[in-house]
Amino acid sequence: MGRQEVTVKTWQKMYLAAVLETDWAIIEKRIQAADSAISDRLHEFSVNHGGTPEENKAIRDAVNGLAVLRREVAAHLGSSPVQQG
Repeated sequence: MGRQEVTVKTWQKMYLAAVLETDWAIIEKRIQAADSAISDRLHEFSVNHGGTPEENKAIRDAVNGLAVLRREVAAHLGSSPVQQG
């Protein structure tokens, strides 16, 4: 398994952990962890090939999904949305 495959799976795992989390007490931490993993991957893009079109689309979709999740968490907790990291 190459370095890129490991990295891709890392951000995807973190994103899925956030989306699938059902415990309101820790969901914000999951969202922040996913944001951090996505940011790390985007940084890697800036120093290498920029990723495949498929991965870039998947990251855009994940960022949008996290934004929706932030709004849902904020509505549930009665607060302002979790800030993107």
